Amino acid sequence: MDIKKEFEEISETLKQQRDELKLQMHLASMEAKEEWEKAEEKFEEIVDPLEDILDDTKETASEVIEATKVIGDELMSAYKRIAEKLKKES
Repeated sequence: MDIKKEFEEISETLKQQRDELKLQMHLASMEAKEEWEKAEEKFEEIVDPLEDILDDTKETASEVIEATKVIGDELMSAYKRIAEKLKKES
């Protein structure tokens, strides 16, 4: 799989997970809300680099690509933890 396709899939997955969790956050516990705030910071960290990587007109350094992968993985894990906390609260 090429890098652009991989990052497009990561981007879409993160956006979908974020949107689903955003709808549920108004009923969440303080612990889940704190985790959400941390995840939002990570989301902001990944948005610009991810858009740059997906932009065919920009050349992207391998370090930026690798760092973006790491942040994406951390963000997916955070969304999973938040979803699990929300399920336990239901």
